[in-house]
Parts: sequence; C-alpha cells; structure tokens
Amino acid sequence: VQLQASGGGLVQAGGSLRLSCQVSGRIFSSHVMAWFRQAPGKEREFVAAIRWSNGFTYYGESVKGRFTISKNNAENTVYLQMNTLKPGDTAVYYCARGNSLGYRSADYGYWGQGTLVTVSS
Repeated sequence: VQLQASGGGLVQAGGSLRLSCQVSGRIFSSHVMAWFRQAPGKEREFVAAIRWSNGFTYYGESVKGRFTISKNNAENTVYLQMNTLKPGDTAVYYCARGNSLGYRSADYGYWGQGTLVTVSS
C-alpha cells in the first residue's frame, strides 16, 4: 500500500487549500483514513478521519468548522478541504490508513510522505 499526498503550498491567512491523498492498493470497508499534521518542533497532531464504510467523519478541536474530510471510493482518494486557514495551521500534513478509528499516530500503520502547508499572516 502506498499513500501519495499532494496539494500543499503557500497561502495567506483566511485562504483555502485542498489536499488530496491517493491510495494505491485496497481500502477495505473496515479501514479508516486520516489526516495528521506536524509543525516544526511539535508532536504529530490528529486533524481529521473518515470511515471508509459509511463516511462518518471526526475532527480535531482546532480544525472543527474549518476543515472538511471527504473521500472518493471509486478513485481511492481522500481529501482535506481547509478553509479560513490560520498561521497556526502551518505544518506538514500527512495522510494515513488505519484498521480502526484512532486519534494517535500510532493507531495508523500506513503513511504518505507529507505535503507542506504554509499559511502566511
């Protein structure tokens, strides 16, 4: 299984970006796809997750109401729509696949390479 994240870049505060995570290999209905982020000098932080079976979504407190996770089953792709971006959102964003819902990076066994999001003030 390989996960390829893309869509990062430089954006001004208040702007939007859409990240994509293309997954090669099977995603089973039991799987959960998630986004994490890691800012310099900080721990990796849970951002959002989506159940592949039913599309139920979960968000970290710092992004609720601003970010939306979604999926395209036919294309094996997960998206993260990020709106009203803040400088504090600056981080490398990673997509991950897990066997069940979790909020820790250790709960996910497969990871993409990360895509950098920089939000300027």
